Amino acid sequence: MRKNYETQASQIIRRTAQIICVICGCVLLLQLGCQEQAKLAEKPTIAPETVVVGSPEKDETALDKLTPKITFEKTVYDFGQVGTGAKKRVADFKFTNTGDGLLEITEVERCCGVVTRLDKTEYAPGESGVLKVEYQSSSKAGVDRKIVYVKSNDKTNPRITLTIKVTTVSKVSYSPKRLRLFLEEGNAGCPKIVLSSLDNQPFAITKFESTADCITVDIDGSVEATKFILEPSVDMEKLNNNLKGSINISLAHPEEKKARIFFDVLPKFTISPPLIITFNAEPQKPIVRKVTVLNNYGGDFEIESASSKDNTVKVLSQKKIRNGYQFEVEIMPPPAEGKTQFVDVFFVKIKGDNGLGIVCRGFYSRK
Repeated sequence: MRKNYETQASQIIRRTAQIICVICGCVLLLQLGCQEQAKLAEKPTIAPETVVVGSPEKDETALDKLTPKITFEKTVYDFGQVGTGAKKRVADFKFTNTGDGLLEITEVERCCGVVTRLDKTEYAPGESGVLKVEYQSSSKAGVDRKIVYVKSNDKTNPRITLTIKVTTVSKVSYSPKRLRLFLEEGNAGCPKIVLSSLDNQPFAITKFESTADCITVDIDGSVEATKFILEPSVDMEKLNNNLKGSINISLAHPEEKKARIFFDVLPKFTISPPLIITFNAEPQKPIVRKVTVLNNYGGDFEIESASSKDNTVKVLSQKKIRNGYQFEVEIMPPPAEGKTQFVDVFFVKIKGDNGLGIVCRGFYSRK
């Protein structure tokens, strides 16, 4: 039994020694680790690789982030009211590059009637410029609108719309606007012509012209006033040969250069209808129509003759009516001979006066 106790004691001593050895080993390992860390701390550290400011790689990235921005002080320019003869007007559209990149204006699109001018196409950040838009006013009264498009490298607003507004008005009024003249009235019944300045700007009349000089006026181009009353003189013989025409008055006004008045004359005689047209005509098959000749001034007159150039139209009857005559005429379509239509002129000669003619046009039947 004593031997067994000795054996157990030996085993306990050996296990205790093993545990002590393990603990001592761990302590030694911890001490070695701390010593190595202390040595590393004492060694100088190597600085990491750095990028020098201003290198090409960084500059290119920065440039990519710069954005130009075009800003106009206003995008609509209103000229207000201008005269029909006003000179060219110029609208200044001021703008600034409010971004931090280089602004490039690539194109200026314009509509007809305007001219654009730009000193240059590139603008640095903060730099300003002016786009000049030149406009020629219309010769007709009314509201006009012109559009200009500005294209640039501004990514936010690559295409900006600029608008010009103009209200064209007459700066000189005149009346009447149209003259109705009569052959059997004194001076053709021509009224006085009144011209007045609407903006109180004095002007002069530099020229007075009419068709075939039928109507004339004595003028003094050196006289300026805000109102003129003209007394026209009519040449009745010339007027009888020019039943329609116009009067052109040249003005020395800053914004009104011309006044135009149309005139027409009531002819002494009228033939009705003024044109005869027939459809589905058949060769040698007569067509009957009525023609009336009237004196517009109510006087009596005599018919000297009535006939047609190619004898296609013949008078069947003629009778006197109030202020004129009525004819019954026969239109005889000639042989077609491959033609699709025929034309002739029926002419009525009035004694002591000019004659009157009617064009007669017929279209053959497709049969």
